[in-house]
Amino acid sequence: MKVHELAKELDITSKALLVITAKLGIDAKSHASSIVVDDVAKIKKHIDSIAVNKVQAAQAPEEPKLNENIDAVSLAEFEKEEAKNKKQVEEVVADLNIIEIEDKELTVKEFAEATKLPLTQVITALLKKGLMLNLNQNIEMSLAEEIAQQFNIVLDIKSLKKTDQQKRVEDVFLAEIEEEERFLKERPPVVTVMGHVDHGKTKLLDAIRKTNVVDSEAGGITQHIGAYQVHVNNRDITFIDTPGHEAFTEIRARGANITDIVILVVAADDGIMPQTVEAISHAKAAKVPIIVAINKIDKPDANIEKVKQQLTEYDLVPEEWGGKTVVMPISAKVGTGVSELLEMILLIADTEELKANPHKKAVGIILESHLSKNKGPIATILIKSGTLRVGHPFVIGPVHGKIRAITDDKGNLRKEASPAMPVEIMGLSSVPKAGDVLQVVGSEKEARQIAEERKHELMEMQHSKKRALSLEEISLKISEGELQTLNLVVKSDVIGSLEAILGSIKKIKVESTAINIIHSGTGVITESDLMLAKASSAIILGFNVALPIEIKNKGEEDGVVIKLYNIIYKLLDDLDATLKGLLKPEFERVHIGTADVRQMFKFSKVGVIAGCYITEGKMVKGSDIEIYRGTNMIYEGKLTSLKRFKEDVREALTGYECGIVIDGFNEYQEEDHILVYALKQITK
Repeated sequence: MKVHELAKELDITSKALLVITAKLGIDAKSHASSIVVDDVAKIKKHIDSIAVNKVQAAQAPEEPKLNENIDAVSLAEFEKEEAKNKKQVEEVVADLNIIEIEDKELTVKEFAEATKLPLTQVITALLKKGLMLNLNQNIEMSLAEEIAQQFNIVLDIKSLKKTDQQKRVEDVFLAEIEEEERFLKERPPVVTVMGHVDHGKTKLLDAIRKTNVVDSEAGGITQHIGAYQVHVNNRDITFIDTPGHEAFTEIRARGANITDIVILVVAADDGIMPQTVEAISHAKAAKVPIIVAINKIDKPDANIEKVKQQLTEYDLVPEEWGGKTVVMPISAKVGTGVSELLEMILLIADTEELKANPHKKAVGIILESHLSKNKGPIATILIKSGTLRVGHPFVIGPVHGKIRAITDDKGNLRKEASPAMPVEIMGLSSVPKAGDVLQVVGSEKEARQIAEERKHELMEMQHSKKRALSLEEISLKISEGELQTLNLVVKSDVIGSLEAILGSIKKIKVESTAINIIHSGTGVITESDLMLAKASSAIILGFNVALPIEIKNKGEEDGVVIKLYNIIYKLLDDLDATLKGLLKPEFERVHIGTADVRQMFKFSKVGVIAGCYITEGKMVKGSDIEIYRGTNMIYEGKLTSLKRFKEDVREALTGYECGIVIDGFNEYQEEDHILVYALKQITK
């Protein structure tokens, strides 16, 4: 018997039951764990001796219901804390000397002028770092920041190439930031329904919502993104119905993963179809729990076991077969299994512990938008965190506005919308794009200013479209440590070739790196493939397949690498070479020689030359060096110049005297030790 089944029988929560199993030493890790008959008896005996309501109260306290008015005390506490933090930040900022500076190459003189620091002080600070720069030499921005900090100056660096001003606002709020636990409240799970056309996605939502949506849609096919909230067991669940996986992934490609759980609808009479495979790839790439709903089990030719067997081919192994995938047989038409499916969604939501802060300024994701003749620009939005209220000023990409009306999925006007609630909003300056982020800001003026900046940047970006990188450039880019996994979308002409390619790819092994095939299939490269690659930063590999010109052009615009092959070994060779670029180069230090400083000679043109005696190995011009005073290392740099008498030489050997010039260092003392070494790359 499963944990959740026994919990239902005992009329307690799965969490409370897991607490009891832990106390009794029974191995049960989740709601899907199995419990043997003897342990079931042991649990029932234990529960007989303790009041069930006491166990639940002690171990699984009831969360406050959602969609009620936010706790006024908690809200006041949050606002008080927020005001206190804001005041502290303002006090710190007031004590800082903040200077705006453009992010470009500056000379030492320009840096001194920008910071209003005496030139002598700047040069002295550079010398202390071992750098001998003249007035007209450039200073790196990271070094400029370090020098400025020594004089209690904070550089506010203004980028000349503001690739996307949204990063200034959106990235901060979309990131999974840590928030104080006392302000977090349970929120409804957001569930996306996906699957092959005509397998019953909208019919399932229809059964859940008890309304007839299908009949109102052309040909019975969903024509738009619909977001709906239903009330189940005194809790809310938000459902999103997508017209295609491209839309789902397009939103994810823009940095906003809207869903917590994916329901994959598979028809029991059809089984896994091409669009089902795409749905699996898109759902897996989103890295969220997947519930497989095997629909149409009421049909005479339904074959549930066949569908389960097909699922295992895509690493979706049912729980009853020892896997981790929840598989639910249902009939959306007659309503069989729908209630059990809803309960399973709530169980998984409990294990995910979905929470949000309803007190902060609202952040939401645009699901769809359009221009209404009567109402103007309208957008359907899913609230991610915070609470959106009528009158709030906001910004969405290059769009700004002030909330004039909020309408829920049932057409009711609302004063506010809480986390995970889908609503329609009015008051936008223009129509935003799906996947853009709504962020409530302090004032309409601020919203207008941010929107104008973004408009300007979007125009700049259109003039310099993103170019797709070559495999060589990707290999070089990721060899510098930016990636450790190579994501692939693989398309082939026939299934035989595809299996051969996938089998060979799995045999490519390179230490500390991995290949992740997020999707594979036969046929031409489609927009769905492109969107999935874009959202997952993947490379598309095509073998003997066509590449439509519109997909090629869009791939270049989006910066997606698409490589076509007609020889398998060429594809594998290129992939192997690219993957090896993922390895971070490793180096070992090779000792070359040691010299002792005996005397110093000052020259106006070159600075100080250290007269040295080579005690071990040799000195080599251009090598890396370390200078030791006693046992302490006081400097590391490069051996710039090496002399024997008055002649420049490349090497000097043990037992010889030589003159050494080290870039950026002049403060030698007698008996300093100079160690010369080289870094040799280790071949993997």
